[in-house]
Formats: sequence, structure tokens, C-alpha cells
Amino acid sequence: MYVAAEDETHDEFFPVVPAPPDGGRWQAPADLEQYLYKVTRADNAYAYLRTLAIEGVYYPVRLDQAREAGEDEHPMLTMEIPDGRTVAQVYTSGLLPRPHPDLVYEYTNLGALAHVLPDDVDVLVVNPATPCEEYFQATDEERETWLELHHELFSPDDLMDRVVTRRTGAPAPGPLLHGLACGAHLCFGNGDAWNTPHWHGMGYRGEIERLADSWGVHGREDWLEIQERLLEREVSPWYWDFVLGTRTALAGAPGGRVDPERWRDTVEATLRGRARESRTPTDDPEFGEFVSHLRALVGKVLRYEARFRADGLLPPDGSVRTVAAWDVGRASKMARWGRGARYATEAEMLTAIERASVAARAAYGSWEEFSAGYVLGRCLHFDDEEFGPWYTDVLEAHRALTTDPDSPWRTVPFLVQGVR
Repeated sequence: MYVAAEDETHDEFFPVVPAPPDGGRWQAPADLEQYLYKVTRADNAYAYLRTLAIEGVYYPVRLDQAREAGEDEHPMLTMEIPDGRTVAQVYTSGLLPRPHPDLVYEYTNLGALAHVLPDDVDVLVVNPATPCEEYFQATDEERETWLELHHELFSPDDLMDRVVTRRTGAPAPGPLLHGLACGAHLCFGNGDAWNTPHWHGMGYRGEIERLADSWGVHGREDWLEIQERLLEREVSPWYWDFVLGTRTALAGAPGGRVDPERWRDTVEATLRGRARESRTPTDDPEFGEFVSHLRALVGKVLRYEARFRADGLLPPDGSVRTVAAWDVGRASKMARWGRGARYATEAEMLTAIERASVAARAAYGSWEEFSAGYVLGRCLHFDDEEFGPWYTDVLEAHRALTTDPDSPWRTVPFLVQGVR
């Protein structure tokens, strides 16, 4: 468990966003809040509620209570106002504040909120102290409406596979913004805003579960280890880039063609040469199987690249020089996931994201190259030449990220000016 740094302590427990002066137009943090602002001004509370049913909300919880809560317990901050009524506050994702050492936010859909909202709550206020605040009674009848709208409108899949961009509060151009953009594949797949440094993700509990279930990360030490291994590109098997690097050395120049059999033979000869230098028995059956596996990997890479070219992921004469992006891209998101789970300090998260930027620029010259390396790494890890969802889903992400006007890859230069 980390101890909050001095510069992490601040007074922004909840967002406070003033209305625009003189009736001017408000620039919301993201498209969701811009729409809620529009329907608020139109006094259309039902449209507002339907939007919440689609997107879900976040509610604040004291960190110590969140850590102590059982699986079926859902602590929530509430307050009593002067007239004796009890109020609970929730927020949409774009308005969540900078994480605070003593407070976290939990994500819930509107249907679940109808159940977990304490019985004594009389009023639900959404996005209070912002230009798109709205109020709802929390009566039994109203909660039934929430459930009905949830069943009608909520679909987790519809919240995924989309480009989400913050309009305000994003970092200025530079290594941090570039490092955030390195996680764009995963941001697209999860439907997360790619350029927010104030990370809450799936909510505190959701981030803990994500890291435990998908990565085997159960605490700060686990997170520190996997974060460093990703940044050092030690999670993916070393021999993927060994095979790719052998082709690059044989080609002698970018785009140079290499005979596949010569490529395989050179991979094998290099492996056997290294084995002799390290006095590893080359007649060992396991060593022979490893050599055969790497010879076969040459063919697998060639078949993937042929498919990539057919699908426009690579240019007609393109190839993949390194799969570094597979670890680097995940490192960018791992930094944020660790922050959401409170395994990482803010400074550790920011440093890791900037290191991801440095690693990406050291390995590639464009977002398209970075993406092709990421996709090949993902396919070698998961797909096994089935060209199923492990490939088609990330192909969809690549196409969106290289064409959508709001994509980081259309707005953030790959080579950061003034930075090597």
C-alpha cells in the first residue's frame, strides 16, 4: 500500500466548475457532459436520465471504507441538508476530479444504483456544482424507473470500441500526452478517454478487480514489478524480437526483402552459435524443439504480415521490425490502472507514462508503425493464426485511431518536438 506524497494532498474532493459568465457557452470536459449541459438547459430531465442509464455514474467513497468493504457492501458518501433530507451525489466520467489520497470513486450503472443507494437517501444530485447538474427524487417509484431504463438501454458492449477524448483538462503537447496516446488501443477497446491524467477507470473496486483478474496483480509490489517489466519490454517473449531483428539485420535497409528460408537458417545458426558460446547442449531435445519453434515463427510472422497488408494495417511493402509496442502500449495503461487501484502514486503514474513515450519513440517512427507492432504482439500472444476477435477487434481499433479526427494519432505528433 502506497503512502500519499505531499504533493498529492489537495482540496479537490469534488469537482467545482463555475457556469460560463454572462450566459456564454460552456465547454464541457467531454462530449457526454456537453450533451447533458444541452438537455439541462432545455429542462429535459428525462433525456438526462436516459443518458445516465446508457453511460452509468460514479459515486464518492472514503478510501478507508472502500478498502474495508465486503463484496456485497457498497459504502457511499451522503449528507443531510438543512431541511432534513438526505442527499447523495454522483458524477459522470468527464467531471471526475484529480484523485485524492482519502477519497475514491466507484462506478455503477443506473440499475445497480437503484439497489445500492441507501434507503434513507431522498435526493440524488448528478454533477453538482457544475453547469450540467441535475436533481432526481430517490423514491421507490423513481428507482423503479431507473431499473426500467437500465434494462432498456444499458449495454456494456456499447460503451466499448470508441474514441473518447477530453476537450478540457488534458495535458499540453509533450511526452506526457504522447505517452497517454501510446495506450490508445486499450483506451479504444475499453471506451476510456485516452488523454485524461486523472484516472478513475472502472472505479476503485473495478480497477482492483481488473488488475487481479487479468494480470495477477494484488497489491503495490505486484504493480511495481509488472509496470517495470512492461516498460523494459520483458513481459513479451524475448525471441519474438530476436526473430524480427534477424530479418532486419539480413535486409540491411528498411523495406529490404529477405528470403524466408535464409531467414529461418540464420535464426537457427545464431541460436546454435549462442548455445555453443554459453556451453548449452545443442543435442538436448528441448533445445531442438525451441529451434523448431523459432523457425516456425518466421512463417507465422510472414502470414500475419500478409494479412496486415491485405487489411491496410501495413503498406504494400511493409513489415514489422519490432513488437515493442505490445509491452509499451500496455505499460501506458498499466500506469493508469495502478493509479486507479491506488497502488501507484501520482508521480509514479506520470513518470511511467512518460517513460512509455520514450520507449515508443526509440522503437518506431510513426503511429502506424507503432500500431502494427502492437497488433502483431497481441496476435502472437493470443490469436494463434485464427484471425478471430483477438485480431479483428484490434484491427477495428487501428482503423478508428488512424482515421477519427479526435484520435490521438491524428492530433498528437509521433515525434515530440524538442525531445529525443
